[in-house]
Amino acid sequence: MRDEDGFADIRSYAAIGDGRTVALVALDGSIDWYPTPDLDSTPAFARLLDANEGFMALAPTEEFSVERRYADGSNVLETLYTTSSGTARVTDSLNTGVAGRLPWGELARRIDGLTGTVDMAWSVAPGTCFGTASPWLDRGSEDPVLRIDAVGLGIRGINHGLKAPEGRSVDGAFTTSEGSRHLVAVVSTHGEPLPLPDPQTIDDGVDRTILNWQTWSDNFAYDGDYRHAVLRSALTLKLLLHSPSGSIAAAATTSLPESAEGGKNWDYRYAWVRDTAYTLHSLTRAGLREEVHAAVSWMLKNLRSQGADLEVFTRLNGDIPEGTHRPDLTGWRNIGPVVDGNPAAGQLQLGVFGDVFDIVWQYVQAGHVLDPATMRQLADLADLTCDIWRRRDAGMWELPEERHYVTSKLGCWNALRCAVLLSEHGQLQGPVERWAAERDRINDWVHENGWSEERQSYVWYPGSTDLDASILLHAMSGFDTGPRMSSTIDALRDELGAGPLLHRYSGMQEEEATFVACAYWMVSALVSVGRRDEAVDLMEELLPLANDVGIMSEMIEPSDNSFMGNVPQGLSHLALIVAALSISGKS
Repeated sequence: MRDEDGFADIRSYAAIGDGRTVALVALDGSIDWYPTPDLDSTPAFARLLDANEGFMALAPTEEFSVERRYADGSNVLETLYTTSSGTARVTDSLNTGVAGRLPWGELARRIDGLTGTVDMAWSVAPGTCFGTASPWLDRGSEDPVLRIDAVGLGIRGINHGLKAPEGRSVDGAFTTSEGSRHLVAVVSTHGEPLPLPDPQTIDDGVDRTILNWQTWSDNFAYDGDYRHAVLRSALTLKLLLHSPSGSIAAAATTSLPESAEGGKNWDYRYAWVRDTAYTLHSLTRAGLREEVHAAVSWMLKNLRSQGADLEVFTRLNGDIPEGTHRPDLTGWRNIGPVVDGNPAAGQLQLGVFGDVFDIVWQYVQAGHVLDPATMRQLADLADLTCDIWRRRDAGMWELPEERHYVTSKLGCWNALRCAVLLSEHGQLQGPVERWAAERDRINDWVHENGWSEERQSYVWYPGSTDLDASILLHAMSGFDTGPRMSSTIDALRDELGAGPLLHRYSGMQEEEATFVACAYWMVSALVSVGRRDEAVDLMEELLPLANDVGIMSEMIEPSDNSFMGNVPQGLSHLALIVAALSISGKS
């Protein structure tokens, strides 16, 4: 299950979470990624990015086979281990409390003996928090406590065969039997006292957490096609929602490579306005209210503090990112670099204007109303959009070359389209005639400069014959659902397609794997131009490409369907949801 250097396939990871952070569980039972206390904190377990950077292992000691699933309607993972001597089930949960998220981290691993006997072993071995601290065993407590700088990890258990702690890890071994119950748990805090709850209370918390997730799922209103896949993707997106702030992380990890050659390793544990817009589009259509309001309010509060200098992303708490650094780690499968931070901070990306207005328009369409301060803020942004759309920018793909990217202009077109609609609904006041006139100028500019008669396609930027898959988003926005967009779809599939999958833009076939979200955008675009049967066929090809528990990464290598890029990737899951909504006629 692991290569000779100790790395598991990215495809092997399942995700669990508690509304503040996410842990990744490999197929062999090792938790190889666990930032604490927050998703964007430095991880105590990071074997995902360096074989020596910490993990929590739990598995049979003899050869075994594995079957996994999430408990129905939840993000609690159930793994069935079968050996020659018996079967046992491990239930992995990041526990939540009676009234929501616990004020500490509670990583619980329940083990139930089902048949025969199974010899199990476990180990908690923290890393160095990206080379910033050295873990040590705190012997000031009767119960084992490991510390890494300000992080405290308390080990609790039931019938868990704890061995005398020594060194920098805590280990144990036990044997299951039919009907036996065991528990190994890690309780964590950061820079504060460390509670050590009664182990039975932790075990009870697993059942409560399943019920909490199921209560949320019961309120999930989607009843269209592919409901199981849609609910699983919604649950995955829920893992990326940072409950203390309302922000939405783009992904749960950093530095998983987009290419086997390395170099394209980014940190996605930030909140992008773009990803927030797409996420809210899908969650609103699925009838979710609390998450949508929290994310809209969080975004608008942040934008108000930024003024006209819109940031394309922020930290999960709303702070502006402070550059990047590269810890001295090997990277997954020795494909570096490992990056803490994202260099796209400070870029001009015109699409963000469309994203902001699209979020607000979706919010108002759902029956909500704006406050006067927000209306003044948005009117100023609409005025700014009327001028700034003429500038070059870094584009949706955050490139170093600033150009007149067609989809960037269309982002501004969508911003002004939504501004006019908001005004017509009494939710915005300002020079509407100017907004409408500039919207139409952008429309004319794109038709004149963004269309290639030679390619019979919209192109990436004027004067180029290169293609960009993000144009598919503007079949969904309604910019073009006619023959030109249909012809563009064919050109994209011909040049950028790899089976059912799609590369981001021209030239990427030689540099990186396919981008999962682009393929699902294609599904939605096909519906938008009236080619629903093709959309259904494509959807049926794409759905099996998720892993065994329905998790998707950022990219898929088409030669062997291996996962690449950060995981779970919010954009991939929300694109699946929108594709299903489109096919069901609910978008």
